[in-house]
Amino acid sequence: QMQLVESGGDLVQPGGSLRLSCAASGFPLDFYDIGWFRQAPGKEREGVSCISSRGQITNYADSVEGRFTISRDSAKNTMYLQMNSLKPEDTAVYYCAADWGLATPICTAELDGGRFGYWGQGTQVTVSS
Repeated sequence: QMQLVESGGDLVQPGGSLRLSCAASGFPLDFYDIGWFRQAPGKEREGVSCISSRGQITNYADSVEGRFTISRDSAKNTMYLQMNSLKPEDTAVYYCAADWGLATPICTAELDGGRFGYWGQGTQVTVSS
Protein backbone atom coordinates (compact mmCIF):
# COMPACT_ATOMS: atom_id res chain seq x y z
CA GLN A 1 0.00 0.00 0.00
CA MET A 2 1.40 3.37 -1.03
CA GLN A 3 1.41 5.83 1.84
CA LEU A 4 2.79 9.28 2.67
CA VAL A 5 3.06 10.45 6.28
CA GLU A 6 3.99 14.02 7.15
CA SER A 7 5.54 15.24 10.37
CA GLY A 8 7.29 18.31 11.72
CA GLY A 9 4.47 20.82 11.90
CA ASP A 10 4.54 23.08 14.94
CA LEU A 11 3.93 26.53 16.38
CA VAL A 12 6.84 28.84 15.56
CA GLN A 13 7.51 32.55 15.95
CA PRO A 14 7.83 34.83 12.90
CA GLY A 15 11.33 34.64 11.51
CA GLY A 16 11.79 31.10 12.76
CA SER A 17 12.43 27.86 10.89
CA LEU A 18 10.84 24.44 10.58
CA ARG A 19 11.60 21.33 8.61
CA LEU A 20 8.69 19.21 7.45
CA SER A 21 9.24 15.56 6.66
CA CYS A 22 7.18 13.20 4.54
CA ALA A 23 8.00 9.52 4.77
CA ALA A 24 6.92 7.32 1.88
CA SER A 25 6.13 3.62 2.15
CA GLY A 26 5.12 1.11 -0.46
CA PHE A 27 6.91 2.83 -3.33
CA PRO A 28 10.34 4.33 -4.08
CA LEU A 29 10.23 8.11 -4.06
CA ASP A 30 13.14 8.25 -6.49
CA PHE A 31 10.84 7.47 -9.43
CA TYR A 32 8.19 9.98 -8.42
CA ASP A 33 7.78 13.70 -8.79
CA ILE A 34 7.12 15.08 -5.32
CA GLY A 35 5.54 18.25 -4.06
CA TRP A 36 4.38 20.25 -1.08
CA PHE A 37 1.06 22.07 -0.92
CA ARG A 38 -0.70 24.06 1.77
CA GLN A 39 -4.18 25.18 2.69
CA ALA A 40 -4.94 28.02 5.06
CA PRO A 41 -8.36 28.37 6.74
CA GLY A 42 -10.92 29.75 4.32
CA LYS A 43 -8.52 29.61 1.38
CA GLU A 44 -7.97 27.26 -1.52
CA ARG A 45 -5.10 24.83 -1.58
CA GLU A 46 -1.97 26.30 -3.12
CA GLY A 47 1.21 24.79 -4.43
CA VAL A 48 4.35 25.52 -2.46
CA SER A 49 7.09 23.58 -4.22
CA CYS A 50 7.80 20.50 -6.27
CA ILE A 51 10.77 18.60 -7.63
CA SER A 52 10.94 16.16 -10.52
CA SER A 53 11.83 12.50 -10.08
CA ARG A 54 15.35 13.00 -11.45
CA GLY A 55 15.78 16.27 -9.59
CA GLN A 56 16.46 18.31 -12.70
CA ILE A 57 13.38 20.49 -12.27
CA THR A 58 12.46 22.39 -9.10
CA ASN A 59 9.64 24.89 -8.78
CA TYR A 60 8.66 27.23 -5.97
CA ALA A 61 5.71 29.54 -5.40
CA ASP A 62 6.75 33.20 -5.57
CA SER A 63 5.64 33.62 -1.96
CA VAL A 64 8.23 31.13 -0.67
CA GLU A 65 11.06 31.49 -3.21
CA GLY A 66 14.33 32.00 -1.38
CA ARG A 67 12.90 30.95 1.98
CA PHE A 68 11.81 27.33 1.44
CA THR A 69 13.83 24.41 0.08
CA ILE A 70 12.46 21.07 -1.11
CA SER A 71 14.62 17.95 -1.02
CA ARG A 72 14.52 14.17 -0.82
CA ASP A 73 16.63 11.53 0.88
CA SER A 74 16.62 8.36 -1.22
CA ALA A 75 18.11 6.21 1.53
CA LYS A 76 15.32 7.18 3.91
CA ASN A 77 12.64 7.33 1.19
CA THR A 78 11.64 10.66 2.66
CA MET A 79 11.05 14.14 1.29
CA TYR A 80 11.58 17.37 3.18
CA LEU A 81 10.53 21.00 3.13
CA GLN A 82 12.95 23.29 4.92
CA MET A 83 11.15 26.52 5.80
CA ASN A 84 13.14 29.56 6.92
CA SER A 85 12.19 33.16 7.71
CA LEU A 86 8.65 32.05 8.40
CA LYS A 87 5.85 34.61 8.23
CA PRO A 88 2.35 34.57 9.75
CA GLU A 89 0.95 34.16 6.23
CA ASP A 90 2.74 30.81 6.00
CA THR A 91 0.28 29.44 8.57
CA ALA A 92 -1.56 26.50 7.00
CA VAL A 93 -1.93 22.76 6.89
CA TYR A 94 0.91 21.45 4.75
CA TYR A 95 0.50 18.37 2.58
CA CYS A 96 3.07 16.31 0.72
CA ALA A 97 2.18 14.66 -2.56
CA ALA A 98 3.74 12.37 -5.12
CA ASP A 99 3.07 10.75 -8.47
CA TRP A 100 4.88 8.76 -11.12
CA GLY A 101 7.04 11.23 -12.97
CA LEU A 102 9.22 9.23 -15.33
CA ALA A 103 6.69 9.14 -18.19
CA THR A 104 4.75 12.40 -17.85
CA PRO A 105 5.94 15.51 -16.00
CA ILE A 106 4.01 16.00 -12.80
CA CYS A 107 6.07 18.82 -11.31
CA THR A 108 5.40 21.91 -13.40
CA ALA A 109 5.75 25.64 -12.87
CA GLU A 110 2.00 25.84 -12.26
CA LEU A 111 2.36 23.69 -9.11
CA ASP A 112 -0.90 21.95 -10.02
CA GLY A 113 -2.02 19.68 -7.23
CA GLY A 114 -4.42 17.95 -9.59
CA ARG A 115 -1.47 16.20 -11.23
CA PHE A 116 -0.55 14.41 -8.00
CA GLY A 117 -2.38 11.21 -7.09
CA TYR A 118 -0.86 10.33 -3.72
CA TRP A 119 -1.27 12.58 -0.70
CA GLY A 120 -0.34 12.65 2.95
CA GLN A 121 -2.74 13.52 5.75
CA GLY A 122 -1.30 16.98 6.42
CA THR A 123 0.61 18.66 9.23
CA GLN A 124 -0.26 21.99 10.87
CA VAL A 125 2.20 24.86 10.71
CA THR A 126 1.33 27.94 12.77
CA VAL A 127 3.48 31.06 12.64
CA SER A 128 2.58 33.42 15.44
CA SER A 129 4.15 35.44 18.22
